[in-house]
Amino acid sequence: GAGDAPEPSRACAAARAPTAAFQMQVPFETIDGRIYVQARVNGRGPFRFAIDTGASGVGRVDASLVATLGLTLGPPTANSDGVTTAEAETTMVETIEVGGLSRRDLRVITRDYNSRMAPASALSGIIAREFFADGLLVIDYPRRLVSFGSGLSLSPEQPGVLRYTRPFRVPVTIGAVTAEGNLDTGANVAFVLPQALFDRVSGTPAAPAARGQLANGTVDTSRATVPGPFRIGEVTLSDVEVRVSARYPELLVGAHALQGAVVLIDQRSHSLAVCP
Repeated sequence: GAGDAPEPSRACAAARAPTAAFQMQVPFETIDGRIYVQARVNGRGPFRFAIDTGASGVGRVDASLVATLGLTLGPPTANSDGVTTAEAETTMVETIEVGGLSRRDLRVITRDYNSRMAPASALSGIIAREFFADGLLVIDYPRRLVSFGSGLSLSPEQPGVLRYTRPFRVPVTIGAVTAEGNLDTGANVAFVLPQALFDRVSGTPAAPAARGQLANGTVDTSRATVPGPFRIGEVTLSDVEVRVSARYPELLVGAHALQGAVVLIDQRSHSLAVCP
């Protein structure tokens, strides 16, 4: 009836599938917006890992975990943070397991992440996007629950579904302007706007802010409040504090923009939904 919230789309309904439909369903904590879960590595743990949709590959391990488990370093690999590319060391792990979902024989990047993080944000590693490549990932921020089911799916034809080509770039509307935004649960911001995009959507100048920390370095940012409204999928946000960067190449949708949302990602069909 009048005044009711709109019916969620069929895509969003998959988030409320019965528990039995998921191979993995675990609680998470958030620190500065980022998601942390308990993981076991090579049968040991639990260790605290962040779930980061902005990270390629299956996972990362912190240098502290390499030492704890006595892992051997392997050949370095190139790794990009969107602005710069740097060499990163790698190591092999036999298994990473979260809530019964296990991945085996993994070559993962390792670096000292914790030296650049507040002690409260310390982690032993990162669960990256390809850990969840063969099923439906559901990140339910309000319920603090992350779920995965290989028998559940999103279809690009469903109402409410956002198609992507590169993970996980989806349309974001800011006022009357539509841009492609990179959905990154590992970024502890609401949005980072390239300067050129900010100039199109805001009539006020941005104020200087702290340098933004990326995997391979930092970028100068300024901050501003943009009335928007910002629309991602079925979620709308207004009067959002954003970071603005002349060097950052694309619109970034970070963890703080998603705290009231349920995010569903099906990498098999290159489909994503952001549900209220």
